[in-house]
Amino acid sequence: MMARPAEIPRTLVVAGGRAPMRLDVFLAGHLAPEYSRSQAARMIKTGHVKVNGATARAGAPVRPGDRIDLEPPTAIVDVAVHSNFASVTSVSLPILFSDDDLIVVNKPAGMVVHAAPGHPDSTLVDALLAQFPELSTMAELDGVMRPGIVHRLDKGTSGVMVIARTPHARTVLARQFKDRTVRKTYLALVRGIISADSMTIERPLGRHPTERKRMSVRSAGGRDALTQITVIGRYPPVGDDETGSTLVRARPRTGRTHQIRVHLASIGHPCVGDPVYGGRRAGEFGRQALHALAIGIEHPRTGEAMRFIAPLPADMTELLAARGLTAIDRAIEDWADMK
Repeated sequence: MMARPAEIPRTLVVAGGRAPMRLDVFLAGHLAPEYSRSQAARMIKTGHVKVNGATARAGAPVRPGDRIDLEPPTAIVDVAVHSNFASVTSVSLPILFSDDDLIVVNKPAGMVVHAAPGHPDSTLVDALLAQFPELSTMAELDGVMRPGIVHRLDKGTSGVMVIARTPHARTVLARQFKDRTVRKTYLALVRGIISADSMTIERPLGRHPTERKRMSVRSAGGRDALTQITVIGRYPPVGDDETGSTLVRARPRTGRTHQIRVHLASIGHPCVGDPVYGGRRAGEFGRQALHALAIGIEHPRTGEAMRFIAPLPADMTELLAARGLTAIDRAIEDWADMK
């Protein structure tokens, strides 16, 4: 049976004989390990915490005898009546692994991870709630409904995603992503022939100076970003393809928005079919030919090193087969090597 999230205490009283301390520090100490200090601070900021009957700042001191009342936020979504629920009940997410702490899925291309402007429904979150309704208890402490989401893939990118099933797992996994200990391997088919067998692309990423939905290596406020590229195969032109293509393994060492797509485009080799960074030939595949092949994490409760591999979807398999690449299933284990 799945472990249920720990109950958040409704009332805390600061014990006597202790020196004053910050409210967020005191609260985090009582909510650990299920919730982090930053999560406790968000709970305070959104008005779910009162000190002696009044709202307070995260940095406000609490003293012996102070009464702290918590109003744990409830999930925004009632799964039983969720308007998006019906649209995804027929969608069965490919589950690669699950236990009391984790769910690992192979996200289909075309599916948005969670609701956003322009994409209100039929999301990965909706599909998760349909298959795992108990995730509705996993609202963030500020009430946002992104149950267990600790990382994301773009809508057009397929592949492996790890979902936290408890607040403790969410906190531990989020820390692994922040500390850059998570190992990620992607496959991308790019336009043109890359001559070097391997390379490291280290170019800061930030918002495009004029097109705010795009990222760019020319942003004035770019943040460090590093992607390691290894060539797997080079293929001559096929059909309308005039330049040939290259299959690469990409390992992002940072986790910036659109990182792999922008880095590949910045060296003149955008993903085949990329609708944003692929230029005039963007429509040749229907989406960016990018697949999150493998991910390596430490289990949030046991610390065990774990690796998960997501088989290629049919569209990418067909795309590679058209270039003469066979025995893809047997090659995937080598491509996903984390070394």
